[in-house]
Amino acid sequence: MGKLKTRESAEKRFKMTSSGKLLRGHAYSSHLKTKKRNSRVRRQHEPTEVSPADKTRLVRLLPYG
Repeated sequence: MGKLKTRESAEKRFKMTSSGKLLRGHAYSSHLKTKKRNSRVRRQHEPTEVSPADKTRLVRLLPYG
């Protein structure tokens, strides 16, 4: 059987941890930050875990983690 291909778009946007969690970045954090609270901008720097409903589909796009 041949190798499975990794979706490059998913590889750039998501990261698999050693424990198997999928992490993603936050939206709305690249520009127009003056109207947002400082705490909100700070919170958006931290990656967050992908929801379980989306994780099942994303694991197929990243066969080698």
